[in-house]
Amino acid sequence: MKRSTIWIVSVIIGVSFLGLLLLQMRYIEQMVKMRKEQFDESVVRSLNQASRNLEQNETFRYLENFTRDNLSPSSDSLPKLYMGGAVGTADASNGVGAAHGGEKIYSDFELHTIVKHPSTMPKVLRIERNNSIDEATRSFQEYVKNAYVYHKGLLDEVIYTILYKASEKPLEERINFKLLDQDIRNALENNGISIPYHFTVATNDGREVYRCPDYEEKGKDYSYSQVLFRNDPAGKIGIVRIHFPDMNSYLLETARMMIPALAFTIILFVTFVFTIYVIFRQKKVTEMKNDFINNMTHEFKTPISSISLAAQMLSDQSIKKSEAMYENLSRVINDETKRLRFQVEKVLQMSLYDRDNIAFKQKELDAHQLLAGVIKTFTLKVSQNGGSISSDFKAEQAEIYVDEMHFTNVIFNLMDNAVKYKRDDVELHLTLRTWNTGDKINISIEDNGIGIQKDDLKRIFDKFYRVHTGNKHDVKGFGLGLAYVKKIVGLQNGVIHAESEYGHGTKFIITLPTIKK
Repeated sequence: MKRSTIWIVSVIIGVSFLGLLLLQMRYIEQMVKMRKEQFDESVVRSLNQASRNLEQNETFRYLENFTRDNLSPSSDSLPKLYMGGAVGTADASNGVGAAHGGEKIYSDFELHTIVKHPSTMPKVLRIERNNSIDEATRSFQEYVKNAYVYHKGLLDEVIYTILYKASEKPLEERINFKLLDQDIRNALENNGISIPYHFTVATNDGREVYRCPDYEEKGKDYSYSQVLFRNDPAGKIGIVRIHFPDMNSYLLETARMMIPALAFTIILFVTFVFTIYVIFRQKKVTEMKNDFINNMTHEFKTPISSISLAAQMLSDQSIKKSEAMYENLSRVINDETKRLRFQVEKVLQMSLYDRDNIAFKQKELDAHQLLAGVIKTFTLKVSQNGGSISSDFKAEQAEIYVDEMHFTNVIFNLMDNAVKYKRDDVELHLTLRTWNTGDKINISIEDNGIGIQKDDLKRIFDKFYRVHTGNKHDVKGFGLGLAYVKKIVGLQNGVIHAESEYGHGTKFIITLPTIKK
């Protein structure tokens, strides 16, 4: 499948997943918003009901007290009623009033009645008089009318008492806080809210007069307030404030069933992204393996062709052969055979080193002696390429515990790369250095070659990866050398990293633990 096709399919599926996620999140947001609006409405309605109950309770309390104080059974406390222009003491059965010294005697509620001018007859009893109505009916109507006036005056008395006396009391005396708490709880439960709440009561100027015993600040972002005694003067009203500590949990409870669906969608999206990543990585590995096969074919073809040509020349009877020609052909066959064997061993080595259970023949070695031997062997090859090698060994602790053969191959690979990627305009120069850092030894191989670009520097240790060399086409290889180097160094408890400046050279630094003596 083409890379562009994979990208198109990936983008379509990715956009679909993101759209699904956004729709689910939007749906959850709308559900929470609707539940919040319903909750706000229910709380406001509950507080309003609790406030009305508080005012009604106060009215009933004053009415009860007033009735108890003013309606005792003794005749002295009975109200004085005026009927038909006569003044007398009101009788409990007929409502007749009494006169003293020819003057009218009024009770307090009669004074309020005179001031307020109440209706002289209840509307329900206003019927047209005619000659057919007898005297008993008219007496009864007069009685009902006076009783109506009396009770209306009594209620007016209570209202005046509440207006002029109750509002003068402080909120602490007017409010039964336990009863208010009970009213709020009952009102909330009647409106479908049963979560814990905390409340305070304060005056209109902000002075707090009560706080519930288990009060805490948590959840104050969701607070509500309600005016108490709203018809009182502004300085006398109270304010109850209520908030819910578990408000967030309550709001998310509605969306609880949607949260698993959202979580599964996110898991699927992450899995999809990981799958796409694996596909692209596998495609890249496939491309690198194809390049490896092409390079391997070319690398194998050249020595095989050389060996085949030398063998044909040896077997061709028409060509006169001299001792020098035999020697030259033998050398070509021998060199190309070694080259072919070396390439095959590198491939087999990488296949072997993909496993971590390699049996090393590790032993104590002096890093300086090992490096000196490699320099002595490699000097000839560097000299043939017009270069030189220098060393600067400053490590005081140089004893390491490694496999001699594999670690020697590591150094050879790094120095061979320096020769391959030398600059044509500058004489090649290799420098090997050592120094200690704590209980570790650092070994650096530095060259003045073409260097490595930053993008390539991150991937040079990947298997089958080869750095692009621009117009330099004479560098052959499989992209396995540095992968082999990193694998061997890692299996011997070491680390390796590279530093490079493009156009000025590269430095590889190997860090290994030393043997304490």
